Amino acid sequence: MSPTSFAVRIERQNHPSQPPYWQTFLLDHEPGLNVTSLLQRIAANPTTADGVRVAPIAYDSGCLEEVCGSCTMRINGKVRQACSALVDQLLTENPTGIELRPMSKFPVVRDLCVDRYRVFRALEKLQCWVPVDGYYDLGAGPRQSPAQQEQNYPLSQCMSCGCCLEACPQYQEVTVYRLDGESAEAYEERRDAELDRHFIGAAAMSQAVLMNANPTGQSHAPQRVEAMIAPGGIQNCGNAGNCQAVCPKEIPLMHSWGRANRAATLHSIKKLFDG
Repeated sequence: MSPTSFAVRIERQNHPSQPPYWQTFLLDHEPGLNVTSLLQRIAANPTTADGVRVAPIAYDSGCLEEVCGSCTMRINGKVRQACSALVDQLLTENPTGIELRPMSKFPVVRDLCVDRYRVFRALEKLQCWVPVDGYYDLGAGPRQSPAQQEQNYPLSQCMSCGCCLEACPQYQEVTVYRLDGESAEAYEERRDAELDRHFIGAAAMSQAVLMNANPTGQSHAPQRVEAMIAPGGIQNCGNAGNCQAVCPKEIPLMHSWGRANRAATLHSIKKLFDG
């Protein structure tokens, strides 16, 4: 390896049922590269450091500007976005090279691609949307004060990337396989029921807090709080704070947990006195 080149070590997996393995690639140094462009260089010439021609690396990428959340992976042991991980900075921190691995809390589809369906299932479980009766003009909605807007805007930046879930010690991988002869509808129902039993994590919880703070979304706040305190809900949080520490958008997730716990407590007290 020359002084103008560096090694990229990648954990690969050809199929969910097959074991992972490692491959190393040598790349010439170019200023301004990020990890996504690094993977593009490998795709243009997928040859390992041993001179073996291999299949290009499978990875997810979308916006290239840290908005879509699809390119999350473990880079030099830290979960982050590939599009905002700069090669020069990574090599300054670790001159020996760069190591890429898929997230460990989600089923691997292939190489660096993982199935993040569980993230979106949690959003569905907590009804993280503001319902509408139709798409005709309903006029001006309820007003929010500047203080409310300032408090809620950071939560709206969540891109469901999964960084908070990867770093959470309470959030564990759950894989549900389709049984032989099982219909797609039966499998999806069984999969969703199994996922709903496990910890929802910070991403969906924070979005539920955001929806409950919306003047229009408040009409469904009791249903969201009920979902938040169901099995796998906020009571499973260990308050480690890892979620907030790794969030690429610096969302105040621990503050959201406080708001969620307060709402759950008030909801439970109200249920007690309402019978």
